[in-house]
Amino acid sequence: MSSGRPLSRTLARALRRLPLFPLEDVVLFPHSMIPLYVFEARYRKMVRDVLAGNRLLAISLQLEKEDPSGDSPPRVAAIASVGELVLAQELPDGRFNLVVRGRARIAIDEELPSDEPYRVVAAHEIPDDPPATLPDLAEADTALRALVTGLAESIPDGGDLLKHVAAAQETPAALANVMAASLVADARTRQRLLETTDVYERLEQLSGEVVALIDRVSKPGRAN
Repeated sequence: MSSGRPLSRTLARALRRLPLFPLEDVVLFPHSMIPLYVFEARYRKMVRDVLAGNRLLAISLQLEKEDPSGDSPPRVAAIASVGELVLAQELPDGRFNLVVRGRARIAIDEELPSDEPYRVVAAHEIPDDPPATLPDLAEADTALRALVTGLAESIPDGGDLLKHVAAAQETPAALANVMAASLVADARTRQRLLETTDVYERLEQLSGEVVALIDRVSKPGRAN
């Protein structure tokens, strides 16, 4: 499946009825990839169904613990992402190791009736806002890249990989999304960044996060 705009027609059809994978502490960004380990029977069934179809599913941050009684499903964030299963390894006991690539940010419109053991939603895509001023956007992009380079040079391991990942991002939006996925640990902060449709503002917020990271790693004895 192409990573460019030809996905849009497939995506538009998929959003009418999309399997939902709620996850605690996981926020998927467009342009980024995450590994997932699937062990529950209902989600193993979901993965098999997704692989047999268009390979797309919704991944949303789960906002509360699951009700042990099963009477009501846990709330999820209304702003989520569509993920594409780009790698699926089924283990002998039926569990899965997955790699999921973020394809688009979406808003969940409603939860649909489902005969499956997993939840199904209807959604629509939320694109980024058009940039207000291209020079400001370019300046914010350059500033974040410089900060990421500074962070990479401050950490003992993984700095070269971090610089390579940042350099590989061709647009400000991709840079912001991939750096958010790579550097921001707190799920609520990641969710706030996902919901920020202004790319300039997302870059600015990421710059603040990277400044804080540089401060932490540059002071011995402080917890990261």
